[in-house]
Amino acid sequence: MSEFSHSVQAIAAFAIPVLFAIALHEAAHGYTARYFGDPTAEQAGRLSLNPVRHIDLFGTILLPLLLYLSPIGVPFGYAKPVPVDFGRLRNPKKQMGFVAAAGPAANFAMCLGWMIVLVLLRGMGVGEAFFLEMARAGVLANAAMCVFNLIPVPPLDGGRIVTALLPMDLARSFASIERYTTFIFIGLIALSYFNVLGNLLAPAMGVLLDIVKFLVQPLTYLFR
Repeated sequence: MSEFSHSVQAIAAFAIPVLFAIALHEAAHGYTARYFGDPTAEQAGRLSLNPVRHIDLFGTILLPLLLYLSPIGVPFGYAKPVPVDFGRLRNPKKQMGFVAAAGPAANFAMCLGWMIVLVLLRGMGVGEAFFLEMARAGVLANAAMCVFNLIPVPPLDGGRIVTALLPMDLARSFASIERYTTFIFIGLIALSYFNVLGNLLAPAMGVLLDIVKFLVQPLTYLFR
């Protein structure tokens, strides 16, 4: 296999699970919002598992590519947010937390799913590197998305979960941080550059992966 073909295969093995991680994350927000009374995402045609519906040209493709090729070396980016009108939820303050948590929960479920695929591939003796790398990428990408989005700062999902849990006065003050989204995003990129963000998130990712391995462990006995 030529070096070019190998590079294309490596990119595809990473891109496929990442795109579906993004799609399910955003769709989970929309489906949960609809369940609690807000049909905004459905009306906008965003209740879809098609990754194309959720891709932002700059945030999903160009920015991660530029950052990966830069000294930062971390493919940091974002998807096109699913529109949610929290005012249309039956209990806006409480249910916005469930809507926010749905995205990371979807990533956790996908992380578990890819880990099951990885165990099955290894157990059945599949030696095709492409499928093994894709399963590994699916595990790591979803674990990273789950942990990153749970950072308790608006506009990330973790910030909205905190807003839902705080008393109303504190919740309003905390939610107002979201007006500084651009600066927060720049700050996160800077923390990535100095590897501070990675060091902060690594323990949480380790715990999440340990939980996933524990849940999948019974499956490994089938191949002993």
